[in-house]
Amino acid sequence: MKRSHLIAITVIAVAIGILISASQDVTTYANFAQAAEKGDRVKLVGQLVKDRPIAYDPEKDPNYLAFYLRDDAGEVRQVVLRAGKPQDFERSEQIVLTGQMRGEVFEASDMLLKCPSKYKDEEIYVRSEKQ
Repeated sequence: MKRSHLIAITVIAVAIGILISASQDVTTYANFAQAAEKGDRVKLVGQLVKDRPIAYDPEKDPNYLAFYLRDDAGEVRQVVLRAGKPQDFERSEQIVLTGQMRGEVFEASDMLLKCPSKYKDEEIYVRSEKQ
């Protein structure tokens, strides 16, 4: 075999390996009730409940963040994330969590924040201008 054929076969084998490993980390979207029912890792989408306390004390434990989240079904539960508090956490419009239910608490392993657009004020202004 030519050297170029061996390199091509190796590249294809590595690509197949990457695709197989990526497909094993697929999680489904759920709400709190579905997450409690499944017991597996799920993705949960919701909004921060701003009138409930946020527990984060970086001097005591910088890798512990507890807060309350309202899912798309309207249910509110406590969420615990074992990581630092992200910047602009309180300003987030939507939170996407990956994790699983442990009793009444959702234990998150990963969090993605959907923050407000820097152009949002302009959009509001333009809409009010048209009315």
